[in-house]
Amino acid sequence: MKATVATVFPPQCLDCGGPVADSGALCPSCWAEADFIGGCVCGRCGTPLPGLAADEGDEPLACDDCLATPRPWAQGRAALVYDGAGRRLALALKHADRPDLAPALGRWLAVASAPLVGPDTLVVPVPMHPLRLLRRKYNQAALLAAAVARAHGLRALPAALRRKRHTPMQDHRSVSDRFANVEDAITVSIRARQVLAGRPVLLIDDVMASGATLSAAAGALTATGAGPVAVAVLARAVKDGPRRAVYSDRLAG
Repeated sequence: MKATVATVFPPQCLDCGGPVADSGALCPSCWAEADFIGGCVCGRCGTPLPGLAADEGDEPLACDDCLATPRPWAQGRAALVYDGAGRRLALALKHADRPDLAPALGRWLAVASAPLVGPDTLVVPVPMHPLRLLRRKYNQAALLAAAVARAHGLRALPAALRRKRHTPMQDHRSVSDRFANVEDAITVSIRARQVLAGRPVLLIDDVMASGATLSAAAGALTATGAGPVAVAVLARAVKDGPRRAVYSDRLAG
């Protein structure tokens, strides 16, 4: 049966739609444009850093952004740099009505987030306001969270967080404006508070730029007794040029 389906509907590249050997894969050209993050990374947001990966037990490294902006979460990882194929896939999932991408992209995110999860971790997506959800028809963060939870055998809580107010899109805003835009915009649902209390949480989103939305969501979780909170995103926006690798006492432990 699978062979028949593959003959009628041959596997296509997730990005360009060209032929590939297996479903959920990238063609060689798109693979070359996909900057998967590994090795030396910031322990708070997952951005790639120059140098070698830290040995187990070493203090986590921090990027300049995480040194300058306190993060209300403990650890973070990202699967891809938000550029090239990584950017195109994230945008397709978010804006091009491509929820079919979520299982494959979620598997990549599950690999990246593996160091952050334990057997009792709850997986929570960043929420979408009902008005935006009505237009888009799905929350891409919730689709990714479901795939990550499934890969790790964890429980997902897709409705744990909710948007209290409809916020404008964050695109083309300054960092300070992004944080002001989402301040107090996210809360923990009353029904989820008892489940979340005292439990480690893996907070999922599609893209991290400034970290403002993740900060609002993580702050809401910790304020109601959940935690520690870790974050995992499909793609991390990275500044041009080399990133300075530094150690930070704030990231110890």
